[in-house]
Amino acid sequence: MSFFKKARPFVIAGPCSAETREQVLETAHELSAMNVQLFRAGVWKPRTRPGSFEGNGIEALGWLQEAKQTYNLPAAIEVAEPAHIELALKHGIDVLWIGARTTVNPFQVQHLADALRGVEIPVMVKNPVNADADLWEGAIERFEKVGIKDLAAIHRGFSGYTSAAGYRNQPNWPIPIELKRRKPELAIICDPSHITGNRSRIAEVAQKAMDMHFDGLMIETHPHPDEAWSDAAQQVTPQRLKEILAGLVIREEYTRDMSGLMQLEYLRQLMDSLDAEIIDLLGRRMELSEQMGLVKKDCNLTAYQPARWREIVETRGERAEAHLLSKEFIVKLYEQIHHESIRRQLAILENIEKEIKK
Repeated sequence: MSFFKKARPFVIAGPCSAETREQVLETAHELSAMNVQLFRAGVWKPRTRPGSFEGNGIEALGWLQEAKQTYNLPAAIEVAEPAHIELALKHGIDVLWIGARTTVNPFQVQHLADALRGVEIPVMVKNPVNADADLWEGAIERFEKVGIKDLAAIHRGFSGYTSAAGYRNQPNWPIPIELKRRKPELAIICDPSHITGNRSRIAEVAQKAMDMHFDGLMIETHPHPDEAWSDAAQQVTPQRLKEILAGLVIREEYTRDMSGLMQLEYLRQLMDSLDAEIIDLLGRRMELSEQMGLVKKDCNLTAYQPARWREIVETRGERAEAHLLSKEFIVKLYEQIHHESIRRQLAILENIEKEIKK
C-alpha cells in the first residue's frame, strides 16, 4: 500500500518554516498526540524576493532528526537542489516534496529525479504555479521513470497576478480532478493553507477536498502562528488543527446501500441519455455553423461578428439564470462552442475543407 494511503485523510502538518529547535520540538510534541501521519517543515525556503527568511538549512535538519527520534513522527521537507536531497537522506528525512516553483521547470525537476535514481523514498510533487495539468503530470512522470514508486501530488492552488475570490492561490479544482482521472492510483493531497492564505478558511477548503475524494491534507501548523517568521496568516495552532480534523465529514466513494445504488444507477442512465442528446444537438449546431459559413463566403462576410457574439452571450446568459444555472458557467461553455463554430467557418472561407473534420 502507498505510504500516502495508510489513513484517510492522510494528514501532513507542521510549521511553514523550521525557525528554532524549540519551535520544531514543541510543534512535533503536540502533533504526536494527534492523528498526524507526517511532520512537515520548511528547511530551505524559496522566497519571492531576497532578504526574506529563507530557512535555516542544514541546522534545521538536525532539529527535524531530533523531533523524529523523540516523537516517532516521520518528517518531510521541500527540496529544490540535488544537494538538498543528499543532505536530507543523510539526516534520515522520510519524505521529500517538490515545490510549485520547482515543478514549473522541467530541467530542474529532471536534475532532482536523477539525484533520486535508485533511492526508495516517497516523493510528493506540488502543482506548478501556473494552471497546467500536463506540466504537473510530466513532473510526476520524471520521478516514475527513475524508479520512484511511492508518489503523491499536492494541490496548493495556482498563482495569478491578483488573488481571486478570497484565495491566495486559485484552487482551479478541475485540474487536480483531471490529474486523478489520468492517474487513478496517484494520491492527491490538498494544501488548504496555500490555497487560502487565510487560517479562517482552511476548514472550509479541507472539507471540500474531502468531499472531492482527495486522499489527504497538508496544513501548516505553528504553536504561535502570529509570531511565525513566514506565512503567519495561513498557519493554525495544533489545537485548531485538532478541531478542524475532528469536524471533517469523511465520505466514501462506494456504498453497500442497495437502494441508494439503484437510485444512482437510474439517475446515471438518465444523465447518459441527456449527454447523448447534447452531443447530437452540438453536432446539428455545427452543421448549421458550416451552412452559415457558406452564406458568409458568398456574401463576403467575416466569420467572427462581434455584435452577434454579444447577443449570444446576453441571451444565453439570461436563459441560464432563468434555469438557476450560473451565467459564468454558460458563457464559458459557449465560448468553447463559439470557438469551434468560428474554426469551421474560417476553414470554409479559406477553402480548407479538410480542416473542418479535424
